[in-house]
Amino acid sequence: MGAEKKELPPIPDRLPVSVVDAHTHLDACGAVTAADVTAMVDRAERAGVSRVITVADDLAAARWAAQASTWDPRVWAAVAIHPTRTKDFGEPEKSEVERLANESRVVAVGETGLDYYWDYSPHDAQQDAFRWHIDLAKRIGKPLMIHDRDAHDDVLRILEEEGAPEQVVFHCFSGDEHIARRCVDAGYVLSFAGTVSFRNARGLHEAARIVPADQYLVETDAPFLTPHPFRGRPNEPYCAAYTVRHLASLRGEAVHEVAESVRTTAERVFGLPTVTTG
Repeated sequence: MGAEKKELPPIPDRLPVSVVDAHTHLDACGAVTAADVTAMVDRAERAGVSRVITVADDLAAARWAAQASTWDPRVWAAVAIHPTRTKDFGEPEKSEVERLANESRVVAVGETGLDYYWDYSPHDAQQDAFRWHIDLAKRIGKPLMIHDRDAHDDVLRILEEEGAPEQVVFHCFSGDEHIARRCVDAGYVLSFAGTVSFRNARGLHEAARIVPADQYLVETDAPFLTPHPFRGRPNEPYCAAYTVRHLASLRGEAVHEVAESVRTTAERVFGLPTVTTG
C-alpha cells in the first residue's frame, strides 16, 4: 500500500483547451536540471496543461525558479519568502528577492502572506514581511501571490491597510463562501488547488461555485495536494487537468468553458502571451 501511494497518478486525457498551472514547485517535485523541467512540462502538456508558474518559498528556491524559467518557454516563475520563513528576513534577503522579482520571466511576487497554522515564524514578523512584499509588488507592477493559512481576516485587513496591488491571487484558496465573496468584491483572484476536489471540503465547494468566471485560476501546488481520487500520492503539474474537471462539475459548467476561463484569466493576471489553440 505504501509503494502504491508513492506512484504518480496516471496522466489524464488532454483537456479541450490548454490551461496554466498557476502555482507549482518544480524543484520540490524533483526537478534539478533543464532536462528535468522539460520532462515535467512535457508530461503536463500531454494533459493540456501547457504552461506552468514555478514558485519559490525561500532564497535558494527563488534563485532556482528564476533560472528554471529561462530553460523552457512554457515555464515562468514567482519569487518571495514564505511566511513560515520570515523570522530572519533582513535587508540582504529583501535585496535578493527584489533583484530576482525584477527578472523578465518572473511574473509574480509570491508566495507571501500569513500562516498561522505553523509556529515557525512569529505573527509580527510574518506581517512585516507581508507588508514589504505588498509594497514590492506595487513598485514593480507585478501580481501578488498570497499564501493564507488560518489567517483570512488578517490577510484581508493588511491588504486593505497597505492598498492592494492591481492583481492579487489567493494561492490554494482555502476559505468558505463568505471569505470568497469578500475576496471577489475586492477584485482578487482565487486559485483552486486539488483541495477543491476533496469530498469533505464543503465550504470550499460553495466558494468555487460563486466565483465569477474571470476571477479564478487552477493550480497544483505540486508536489502537494494531489486531487481526488489520488490524494496522498505525489503531484505534478499535469494533475491540474483533474482539478479543472472537478471544478467544472462543481460549477455545473462544461470542461471547455472552465478551461477557457482558467487560460484567459492566467494570461491577464500574469501577463502571459495569448494562446488560442487547444
